[in-house]
Amino acid sequence: MKVTILQTDIVWASPEENIKRAEAMIGRSEDTDLYVLPEMWATGFCVEPEGIAEDEDSSLALEWMRQTACSRRCALSGSLAVRVGDGTYRNRHYFVTPEDEYHYDKHHLFSYGQEDKHFTAGSDAVVVQWQGWQLLLLTCYDLRFPVFSRYGRAGLYDAIVYVANWPEKRRDAWDVLLRARAIENQCYVIAANRTGIDPACSYNGGSAMIDPLGRIIASANEEESVLTALLSLDELGRRRQRFPVLADRDHC
Repeated sequence: MKVTILQTDIVWASPEENIKRAEAMIGRSEDTDLYVLPEMWATGFCVEPEGIAEDEDSSLALEWMRQTACSRRCALSGSLAVRVGDGTYRNRHYFVTPEDEYHYDKHHLFSYGQEDKHFTAGSDAVVVQWQGWQLLLLTCYDLRFPVFSRYGRAGLYDAIVYVANWPEKRRDAWDVLLRARAIENQCYVIAANRTGIDPACSYNGGSAMIDPLGRIIASANEEESVLTALLSLDELGRRRQRFPVLADRDHC
């Protein structure tokens, strides 16, 4: 599967401008099977979403994801701040294909930044299927909680897709934890972070794709970047067969 990460410099609270930027980056990229955008890619990380988050049923950003998936015959993954039908706000990680649409609501809300005061957490892990792959959808702060992503708890998966607004001052943790999640779950990790600044933080990218041994396949620096790599299910299967550590995993 060919995967492309769009490491964007998000314009604060401007879905229209962020759609234009993402569209331009896709236009400069090669054809791919899956595009991955950062967390809250259309607005920036708005922990106080009132007046910034879109209504899900009229979201320009979500509609753009749907149209792009159909026109390019690919999948798009990325989270949006949305207000849903029951009036609650969700940090909703969408996975949109030409035929289907899935979502995962961020489970570990960033209480340090008071995300939990305004958003409603999801309860369930979500694994989606695309082109023969099983993909676990997770969002930013989830990276710090290995039990939630543990192979066997969330279900069988081949890769974890992380979308994030991970700040520059905690970049070392990002780099280490991404490799740890790949190694301990013997899976690929696809991680899209943002760059630039918002009213609260600065971000320096570090988007990456990592193999089941924890080796970096591709990585971005701190600039706005388009990052593409080819991931192999056959190679994943060989790695798991040669060194079957998952057979001894904990199931609790």
